[in-house]
Order: sequence, then structure tokens, then C-alpha cells
Amino acid sequence: MVASARTEPRGSMAMELTIGDPTLMARLERGMDASEERLRALAAEARDPYVAEVAGHLFGRGGKRLRPLLALVGAEFGERRPERRPAAADPSAAGASATGTAATDPSATDAPAAVDAAALAELVHVASLFHDDVMDQGLTRRGVPSVNARWGNTTAVLAGNWLLSKAAQLAAELGPETIRLQSKVTNRLIMGQIRELVGPSDDDDPLSHYFTVVAGKTAALIAMALQLGAVRTGAPDRIVQALAEYGEHLGIAFQISDDILDVTSTSEVSGKEQGKDLAIGVASLPVLLALADERPEAGELRALLTAATAATAPATESTGLPKAVALLHRCGALAEARTVLHARLLRARTALNGLPDGPATQVLHALCDFVARRDH
Repeated sequence: MVASARTEPRGSMAMELTIGDPTLMARLERGMDASEERLRALAAEARDPYVAEVAGHLFGRGGKRLRPLLALVGAEFGERRPERRPAAADPSAAGASATGTAATDPSATDAPAAVDAAALAELVHVASLFHDDVMDQGLTRRGVPSVNARWGNTTAVLAGNWLLSKAAQLAAELGPETIRLQSKVTNRLIMGQIRELVGPSDDDDPLSHYFTVVAGKTAALIAMALQLGAVRTGAPDRIVQALAEYGEHLGIAFQISDDILDVTSTSEVSGKEQGKDLAIGVASLPVLLALADERPEAGELRALLTAATAATAPATESTGLPKAVALLHRCGALAEARTVLHARLLRARTALNGLPDGPATQVLHALCDFVARRDH
């Protein structure tokens, strides 16, 4: 298996990966295209043109499309996985050819199950982005103005709520197990957002609080995507659990890499303002690690962040941000954050030992490789 990373986030995550099965990758791309069509159709169900426009603002706007990809990969582990359908005892009843190839014909699959899972995962994710941008005062998302920047905070919050309601409606159509997964993860997501907003109490360890927030806001969604795909195509429970464990660790690693990219990459690469989290005082992992350091650089950084959050115009918009980034490098916080990231990726790879060897498992390994290389 070989994995490679190109400039992100333009194009889907599948396009960023290279494995030895082009047939699978082509099938995943088709599935993601179909899921985006499904999302646009769901947004159009708003009937009100204004709601439909706002709700569908980020659909088809590029981005990594990680969660739809993971739902489709999860579906590859099911008994009804997309590349096949069960063979009938009577070939003529199943419409099979004389050579019996219909049982493995990709055009005659149970693909809608995987596409629905992918659309549901992205609905919940995009709803969370609407809410996150309100909380973080984000101005851009996926290279375009954020919903709150274009239509205001109130509209962004209500549009996010509408997307969550559509996710619940779709889950209800897909069955009890899907409802259970979607409702549990939505609860974790909202609790993670609340914990981030409130911040740690005086008795909380800031790092423990950070990982609790990330587990709810990011890891839970990634694990849910994998589980949805697997459940929708009849994967055994042990497979579903292994995918969930992998997704939790991959999700935390992905957020750590986002934290690092916030201060090391340009907006053209990340799709949002460079240093936005740092500028508004978001407690990212590199910042928390720096502030826990006893060296003088930590005190300087603390003063910069305090000034940034107190000022009307963030102090880091000009000379402050380069200085803050330099302080993070000098105190070793970015290097330490990368060490934590790779430890999480190792735990994700270990979870893959519970999955059968094959192209779908190779994709999950390749995703670990991609996350490891994002900021290099």
C-alpha cells in the first residue's frame, strides 16, 4: 500500500489517496458524488428558497468530504457491500447472464444504503460547521464566506438546526439502529460544543478538557460515519466496533493536525483564515502544551493571547501572530503536538487489526498516512 498527500482541501479526500485498487477508489468517488446529489435534494426539500440556499451553502463547495468517504468505506465491510449483491439460486430470476456476472456487477448493487449513510454523516457534520463558525467568529469555510459571515449568526444557528432535523428525519427512514447512532452522536456533538464554550472549570485539567471536547465534536462524527456505513450494509458487530475505535482515534488525530495547520499553513491550503483559532484564543493543543511549559516563551504567549481576546481587533492580525507562532516553535509545543498526533494514529492503526485484510482496510491505513503528512 502506498499513500500520498497533495495540497488540500481541494477535491475529495479519496483523490488525496493512492492505494492498489483503482476500482475501489472509483467506486468511492461515485458514491461521494451520489451523496452530494442526495444532500442537494435534501436541502431542496426546504421548499422555501431562502432556507434551501442557506442550508445547502457548503454542499459541493470542495472540502475534504472525509465523513462521506468514511461512511462508504465502512459500507465495504458489510455483507451487502456495494460491489456485490447476493446471488439468487435461479440465475434467470436475478437477471444474471449466462456467465453469472450479475452477482458482482457494480451497476446492480445495494449502493443506496451506503449513499444514504454518507449523506447522513455529512448532514450532521455540516450542521456542526455552521454552529462552530458562529462560536469561533469564522469568516470563511471551504474557501467561501461562512454562513454566519454572509447571512448572520441567527440564520447560521437556525440553518444548522434545520440540517440536524433533516438528519434525524433521514435516520428515522433508515431504521432503529441508525436512529440510535445518529441521536447518540448528535448528543455528544452538542455536549462537546457546550463544553468548549464554557471552558474547563478550576478543577479541570485543561488537556483532559481539550480531549473531551475533541472526542465529542470531531471524533464522534468520524466514528459515526464508519459505523453508519457498516451497519447499513449488515457488517458484524465486531467489525462495527473496530471501525468505531479506529474512528475515535483518527478523529482526535485529525483535530490535532487541524490545530497545527491553523498556525503553520496559509488560508489557501486550510480553507479558512490563517491563525484564526490562535487569534481568538481558542485553546488548541499546541497552545495548551505551550502554556503548560514553564519557559519564558509561555508567559509571552499568554500575554499575546490575552491581548488578542480582549482587543476589538485581534492583536495577532499584524505582528502579533508571527510572534505567537514563533513562540510556539521555540517552546517546542508544535513538535510535542505532532508527537501526540502520531501516538493517536498508532492507536488507530492498532484498531485496524480487528478488520479483515483488503482494499477497504488499506484505505483506512492510507488515511492515517494522509493525516500524518498534512502539515509537512
